[in-house]
Amino acid sequence: VAAPFYRLEVALTDLQSAWNNVQHHTEEISSERLLVRRGQAFNITLYFRNRGFQPGLDNVIFMAETGPLPDLSNGTRALFSLTGRHGPSPWIALLETNGASSLEVSLCAPPTAAVGRYLLKVHIDSFQRSVTAYQLGEFILLFNPWCPEDSVYLDSEPQRQEYVVNDYGFIYQGNKNWIRPCPWNYGQFEENIIDICLELLDKSLNFQTDPATDCALRGSPVYISRVVCAMINSNDDNGVLNGNWSENYLDGINPAEWTGSVAILKQWHATGCQPVRYGQCWVFAAIMCTVMRCLGIPTRVITNFDSGHDTDGNLIIDEYYDSTGRILENKKKDTVWNFHVWNECWMARKDLPPGYGGWQVLDATPQETSNGLYCCGPASVRAIKEGEVDLNYDTAFAFSMVNADCMSWLVYGGKEQKIHRETNTVGNFISTKSIQSNERDDITENYKYIEGSPQERQVFLKALQKLRAGRSEDPHHASTSMPLSEDSLRRLHMPSLQPSDVVQVSLKFQLLAPPHMGQDISFVLLALNMSFQFKDLKVNLSAQSLLHDGSPLLAFWQDTAFITLSPEEAKTHSCRIPYSQYSQYLSTDKLIRISALGEEKSSPEKILVDKIITLAYPGIIINVLGAAIVNQPLSIQVLFSNPLSEYVEDCVLTVEGSGLFKKQQRVLIGILKPQHRASITLETVPFKSGQRQIQANLRSNKFKDIKGYRNVYVDLRL
Repeated sequence: VAAPFYRLEVALTDLQSAWNNVQHHTEEISSERLLVRRGQAFNITLYFRNRGFQPGLDNVIFMAETGPLPDLSNGTRALFSLTGRHGPSPWIALLETNGASSLEVSLCAPPTAAVGRYLLKVHIDSFQRSVTAYQLGEFILLFNPWCPEDSVYLDSEPQRQEYVVNDYGFIYQGNKNWIRPCPWNYGQFEENIIDICLELLDKSLNFQTDPATDCALRGSPVYISRVVCAMINSNDDNGVLNGNWSENYLDGINPAEWTGSVAILKQWHATGCQPVRYGQCWVFAAIMCTVMRCLGIPTRVITNFDSGHDTDGNLIIDEYYDSTGRILENKKKDTVWNFHVWNECWMARKDLPPGYGGWQVLDATPQETSNGLYCCGPASVRAIKEGEVDLNYDTAFAFSMVNADCMSWLVYGGKEQKIHRETNTVGNFISTKSIQSNERDDITENYKYIEGSPQERQVFLKALQKLRAGRSEDPHHASTSMPLSEDSLRRLHMPSLQPSDVVQVSLKFQLLAPPHMGQDISFVLLALNMSFQFKDLKVNLSAQSLLHDGSPLLAFWQDTAFITLSPEEAKTHSCRIPYSQYSQYLSTDKLIRISALGEEKSSPEKILVDKIITLAYPGIIINVLGAAIVNQPLSIQVLFSNPLSEYVEDCVLTVEGSGLFKKQQRVLIGILKPQHRASITLETVPFKSGQRQIQANLRSNKFKDIKGYRNVYVDLRL
């Protein structure tokens, strides 16, 4: 008599989420949902209802599917069995433990698999007589910088901890003479952020147009980075942020007020993916850092001081001045941003010649289009340094941001007179946060050879020749570049005349005291005669506010100095700009440009000098009162002040910190008296251990971004 037939039935599945997530460095996201990284095995346990697994009689076939149209041919559906009898598959299933009524299995996605949300199923063929299908559950698959076969592999654990795991950092702002760290809460592991990041991919134009192809391409960090870059801004789609450089933010949030990415991403999600108002370059870069780190791609935020925006692709930034030394609105829209912020993402570049992998520039700020969309990169940092501007993607535009030349023109009587060309103005103190430190790293040498060196000029000319040769026919190749006009070539090859070569007089500004908001600005103009003749100078001085993207605002102060210099003599001309004179003209960026245009009576040549001043505020002080322990109450004291000698209204303090506060804390302060100091104490309960950071911002009707931060180590237990 034949033995009775019992098909193998799955009663329960344990995805072992808590254990797997620790092994895959995703435990900060969740311990209840399964989040794993490609190229690395994870274990699950199947519990059976009626009997145990019999290797010779039961064929267990797993199926993993992602996207709305999973398909075997494009890699969004995978079939793989314990016995391997179902045919070759890059996905792997291995038997770990076969119990009396359970089966522990090790599963592994290939290191090239598409990232995203997967549905895991199993088909069980018992005795080749009955096939039963079961849905085991969902999991999320991420990039794996710990896996040597993954194209985002980073071989340094401290770098992986900084550029993937660390959820806070600094974004550098100010100017090249006064660099200040702005604390930022990236919060890539906070509640729902992974879901918002995947939603962002699904809202892209690529997915909306062709979801099957889009999901199939999600195994490529090059592809993913371009999609995310376009989705951070909202110029082409319902991206995360609206950009605004108008100084009018009444219907949104002033970009200077943000202290973290979490509130922005959650607002975008909560409003049905309507763009959040407003962002500027550092906010775009911070949001992109959050999304890319969350997806598993090593990412850091980069600040370039004196950053070029070359709109016509000739590697020359033209700046125009009037006879008072005031900078004029640029009709070509060429500008030198006081600072500009973008991202670097770490990845292999199999689409480029060998040697151009590693850090890649990605710039989500909507400046110019790339293949019809507002995104920029990935552009190899090494390709930028070597002038290989014809390599994918947008390398010529990235090159111009760090290495364009500046041409200064005097506009008078309807004519333009060249003052001089500077080869070292653009691209200074390129900065990022140090690894596992609060210090600043200067990485300028990654982008270009030393200014003034023969190598630097050779690379510049090579880049220029490549642009002239028209090698960027594909729109991905430096899509913003255009063939150089005869006028551009004429300007480039005009002798680079330094003012001192003819006039033999130098001018220089020097501050007499640090420039603090609410106080007068005192400085001197130093004039030095380097010749053996007497010099009579007329110098026109002016001051005007600037936006950080280089756009000039109205001039509010002017002066004229007549200086007579004996041979080899130096003299100073003292200047003072009262607070009452500049206060009403300041932008949120708190930037003032002082300029001097000098001329000698006996020479037609002009001498131009300028200096950018960033007005400083006193920072917020944060004190942690007692030991920080997970799930134990913690008191935090925040001290702040009104730095002005006048009342300020509508004061609001915001405080946040991943792992410390469930959501951003918002405290209405109201009115602060002149020079008044105040403090408040907040109560919270830390819910994550390890190194954490508190970020705070104070805004009012007179200022928007008085910042402060405090690092806190949270212990797991008493």
